[in-house]
Amino acid sequence: MSWEKRKLGDLSSITKGKIGITKAIPGEYPLVVTSEERKSHNEYHFEGDAVVIPLVSSTGHGHRSLKRIHYQTGKFAVGNILCAVIPNDSNILSAEFLYRFLDSNREKELVSRMRGMANVTLPMKEIANIEVPLPPLDEQRKFVEEYKELETANNTLSAEILYQLDLVKQLRQAFLREAMQGKLVKQNGANETATELLAKIKAEKDKLIKEKKIKKQKPLPPISEDEIPFEIPESWVWCRLGIPIFYTDNLDIQKKLSADTIINYVDIDCIDNSRQLIREMKTSRVSELSTRARRILKKGFIVYSTVRPYLRNIAIIEEELPQMIGTTGFNVFKPISVNTKYIFYFLLNPDLNKKFEEMMVGFNSPSITNVQFENTLLPLPPLSEQQRIVAKLDELMAYCDSLEVSIKNSQVQNEMLLSQVLREALKPKEITIKEEVL
Repeated sequence: MSWEKRKLGDLSSITKGKIGITKAIPGEYPLVVTSEERKSHNEYHFEGDAVVIPLVSSTGHGHRSLKRIHYQTGKFAVGNILCAVIPNDSNILSAEFLYRFLDSNREKELVSRMRGMANVTLPMKEIANIEVPLPPLDEQRKFVEEYKELETANNTLSAEILYQLDLVKQLRQAFLREAMQGKLVKQNGANETATELLAKIKAEKDKLIKEKKIKKQKPLPPISEDEIPFEIPESWVWCRLGIPIFYTDNLDIQKKLSADTIINYVDIDCIDNSRQLIREMKTSRVSELSTRARRILKKGFIVYSTVRPYLRNIAIIEEELPQMIGTTGFNVFKPISVNTKYIFYFLLNPDLNKKFEEMMVGFNSPSITNVQFENTLLPLPPLSEQQRIVAKLDELMAYCDSLEVSIKNSQVQNEMLLSQVLREALKPKEITIKEEVL
């Protein structure tokens, strides 16, 4: 039996939503919005089975993207940045079949039709031009049922994949936790104790202060017994994080650069959390950055975000960069006489991050202060043991990375297989396209 292809505009009504989402009055009727969960409204504007499609990009200015479309039944309202597509005759086109078809071909049939440079939108006339394969109604129903079965199997597999990814995350956290407690590598004695290392750090820091390379810090408070969270090996010592570090220079760009100067800069979004610094560069006029671009990036320094939800956005700067950090939500610092990667791994410790989150102050952008950061307790091993810990963690983190890649590859293959099965199910043996007689 042959299938025909017909334009969606000939098969259905396409109507823009009637209510501004922020103006909706909570009520008994579902309000379909761009997010997955429905809101509610005190009136309904549509009735029946419908496909609801967003008319704006899901990822903001300049990008063509639709995260989801919706299938809705009964009496409902639709936000005015979406449209409701309702088949004219449910005996010819099933709304649920249409939803499955458009959802499985979202990139090809919807995203590709989006228009605009800054404000990217999906014109309703473009939706009307989509050609829909139109099998007999019983085949449409059969496809919907098969889709649901595949979706159920896919969701089960996806849940297992997410569970495996969570296990890898827990494994990473366990390795980091054991490393900071002195349980990851065997204690074999060191030529230098951590107490001697602290003395060396103090001498080096005093020298840098005397040479005016760094500023003198305020004295840090002594450590009380009540503060110590766990036992560490005898050759280790507790100290404040502020002791073995110093900060990078700040740059007053308003004094050194004119307001119209175009500069490259990095901010929180540019920090790659997988041990790389720059994922992208951003460009701005100095006047638009105001006084925020203050941190100079230097080789060997650590960049660490102190703002929620960007804790753990951390990287070691591996080359000299003329660019600047574009916000004040960073600490950019360098360890003195301490293995830089050891401090890096210390800041990835899940227990420390939980503690930081509990200490955060501020309403709009909660963050930890420099005083809180510097007063943080650091379990400090001898330098030779730091090196052994870092080598072991490098090995274990690489192992976790490989596990994660393998699991994510399975996830991608699962999604590709589902898409392929659905495409094949929608590919009839013979397609007849009806032509209008002029």
